[in-house]
Amino acid sequence: MSEKKKVPTKITDRRMNTPIPSKNSEGPRMSVAPRPGAAPALQKVTSETQLHHFEIGMKLFHARKFKEAHESLLSAVEGPERDVAHRAQLHAKMCQQRLAQPVVNLATAEEHYNYGVAMLNTRKTEEARSHLNRALEMSPETDYIHYALALAHAMAGEQTGALEHLKRAIELEPKNRLMARQDTDFGPIAGQPMFQALLYPEKKSW
Repeated sequence: MSEKKKVPTKITDRRMNTPIPSKNSEGPRMSVAPRPGAAPALQKVTSETQLHHFEIGMKLFHARKFKEAHESLLSAVEGPERDVAHRAQLHAKMCQQRLAQPVVNLATAEEHYNYGVAMLNTRKTEEARSHLNRALEMSPETDYIHYALALAHAMAGEQTGALEHLKRAIELEPKNRLMARQDTDFGPIAGQPMFQALLYPEKKSW
């Protein structure tokens, strides 16, 4: 009795019930297309491009356009120049800090004066002087604004501006002379002869 030959059957995938092609079988080849939304290949940033972004960012930074500066500086962080990247990163953080600060809307001379005095108390003399000058423009004959400006100039070591505003403050209100004698914030110019002559006019030796 002769044995029956077994006919090989195709192996099928039980889940799909379709034949699994053998390793040697050749079928139609499909090209792999990129997925929608896939990130494009990053282009290498040159030193020139990095420096260009940094220079633009710094110009915007000094112009106090912190949002635009932040974007340019972040572009300068990527690049081969490590020193430029480090400086760009530091200034980008400074931009973030400036942008996080609340916007101060001041309308009256009194509001500018109060804000300026608050800046003086934190030793931010430049910002203080900016607001005090604005207050003085709106109210030029107010003695305490002149007095605060005299302090701002004195704290910055600027004798001329300090004496000018203090003299006007005393002219508008003589009591400011007595106040200035006891005010330690005039320390940087307290020893100057012109300052002493303004505070102690009765002493002829000055």
